[in-house]
Amino acid sequence: MKITVRPADAADLSALLALYSELNPDDGPLPHGTAEAVWAAIRGQHGRTVLVAEADGAVAGTADCVVMPNLTRGGKAILFVENVVVAGRFQRRSVGRQLMEAAVLLGESAGCYKVQLLAADDAYVHRFYEACGFEALAHGFRRYVG
Repeated sequence: MKITVRPADAADLSALLALYSELNPDDGPLPHGTAEAVWAAIRGQHGRTVLVAEADGAVAGTADCVVMPNLTRGGKAILFVENVVVAGRFQRRSVGRQLMEAAVLLGESAGCYKVQLLAADDAYVHRFYEACGFEALAHGFRRYVG
């Protein structure tokens, strides 16, 4: 199986929404107009890249990457990764690993000094990120506001 990772384009919206429904199955679907407006905002945001992995002619996974400029560490930015998901039928076939490698390369090319993400409290997910070269070095905090 050949896997290709690339930046998402305008035509990928429906595939992304399908992946996100696997990531958060309790979320209801976004109205079409809302999804298109949010997708346009994402695509227009400087420093943001939504990566997609294609396998067997289908969008098999995604990772949303944001470069955040930074006034510490000599002005080197940080790459944040969010909404990582691989479709169930493509899991354990290197799709996720290739997405994460592409995210790290994106961070390196943007001059970032680190790539950072939060992971679900799930041993399988933690093992995956560790296998991709990430270390659990901090305790994350979150406060939902809406």
